[in-house]
Amino acid sequence: MTDHLASAGPQIDVKRDRLVILASTLGTVFEWYDFFVYGTLAALIAKLFFPTDSPTAGLLLALATFGAGFGVRPVGAVLFGYLGDKLGRKYTFLVTITLMGIATAAVGLLPTHAQIGIWAPVLLVVCRLLQGLALGGEYGGAAIYVAEHAPRKQRGYYTSFIQAGVIGGFLLSLMVVLISNSFVDKAAWEAWGWRVPFLFSVLLLAVSLWIRLKLKESPVFQAMKDAGETAANPVKESFNSWARIKLVLVALFGVAAGLTVIWYTAQFQALYFLQSTLKFEDNSARLILGAGAMFSLFWFILFGWVSDKIGRRKPILLGYVLTLIFLFPLFHWMGNAGNPELAAAMKASPIVVTGSDCSYDPFAKKQATACGAVLDTLSKKGLPYSKLAAAEGSAPVVTIGGSPVDVSNGDLLDATLKQAGYKLEKSVPTLSRALQVIAAIVIIGMFSGMTYGPVAALLVELFPARIRYTSMSVPYHIGTGYFGGFLPFISQFIVAKTGDPFAGLWYTVGVVALALVVTLFGLPETSGKELD
Repeated sequence: MTDHLASAGPQIDVKRDRLVILASTLGTVFEWYDFFVYGTLAALIAKLFFPTDSPTAGLLLALATFGAGFGVRPVGAVLFGYLGDKLGRKYTFLVTITLMGIATAAVGLLPTHAQIGIWAPVLLVVCRLLQGLALGGEYGGAAIYVAEHAPRKQRGYYTSFIQAGVIGGFLLSLMVVLISNSFVDKAAWEAWGWRVPFLFSVLLLAVSLWIRLKLKESPVFQAMKDAGETAANPVKESFNSWARIKLVLVALFGVAAGLTVIWYTAQFQALYFLQSTLKFEDNSARLILGAGAMFSLFWFILFGWVSDKIGRRKPILLGYVLTLIFLFPLFHWMGNAGNPELAAAMKASPIVVTGSDCSYDPFAKKQATACGAVLDTLSKKGLPYSKLAAAEGSAPVVTIGGSPVDVSNGDLLDATLKQAGYKLEKSVPTLSRALQVIAAIVIIGMFSGMTYGPVAALLVELFPARIRYTSMSVPYHIGTGYFGGFLPFISQFIVAKTGDPFAGLWYTVGVVALALVVTLFGLPETSGKELD
């Protein structure tokens, strides 16, 4: 059976292949829409489910819940990977998308903290965990299903649409939020309008199920099942030798971790940077990010196609190198172009806090030290600052452009900040500023396309058919779940702790550097490999 499949390969059927790509990609778009709509509305969810005196703390709690959904993805990968290798690709990802749709719609029905207190965030976390469980089985099933139908020399191109489906889900979440928001005023939006994007998931679920039910089982799995060669225990077989464990580790640290932090930096990190640091009005920030993401769709398909020509490793390695070189310059470009007044104020009149024991806890209701209280005041206003150590026991001193200011006097602080050029109110950027920010996002999106576009084909080719669903899903979802899912929380926590709006990017740089080394020395080339 195996030799026959290797020699023959999937037969080209244009009508069938179009349906396979359409159904799998739309399902991926809808599944990721369900997952990302939470991140798109994180600032409002923080207010409704995690009320606190500190907007920073509320946002961090909301982002931690966002990350919790990612944290359970490896469990879903094991569960649905086992089912996918035992029962089939088609039926497994029918189950995953159904679970995702139900969990997302449930978020839209949850009472808020004002209505039921602490149970509101508890139920929200439960829904996020169910979403993460479903997502752990979706990606592997869709990628494998398309790849096992694809011609050998077009596998990267075929599966690139699955990769583009991820960014498509993010785009759809932005669009639905913007459209829903445009029909109601602010009070109605915060009262009930925010629920509409979550409930919209029911319609997406119905469309996705209707399309996917038209599909047949993957030819590779069907032949393997007919021959009685499915794995007895896919999880055990995935880790029964050092050679297989090594491939799983390379897929985890060299592929999944690296590509996912670039992607989340290009999308969510950029979104919070525009909203919190550059003080863009929320819908303006979403529109700008949506425009950048839409142009970036092209990169995913392009580099999937390119990987069929030059191999999978080369574009991934190049994407990592370019990210390490240009990530900080691109975010500084966004800062200088998007809010030049803030950039000028930070340079001409930097905020400096001098004191002893300047420890700061963004989650504390009351800071332990006087210097920590000062940092809390600045953080709540979203102000960038730097710290200087002082003699033990000395009172904290805040200077703006070298001149001391009393931060306990809120009116005086605001007046001094305004005089120094710091804009605290949110605003709509001009077209020229917005276009420069979009250009920077598109360039980061290109790096993401280089690393993400070829990956579905690569991971499918990396593992044998008997254990393919499990072996690729587990490392992919650990890497994307933990390294990527907690990126918004970790990066914003670093920003809050340091007062440096660019400091959170060091997390991305560190993970990408690790991925570059692992990929360079551990990842084999798989392009053109026959699927057993």
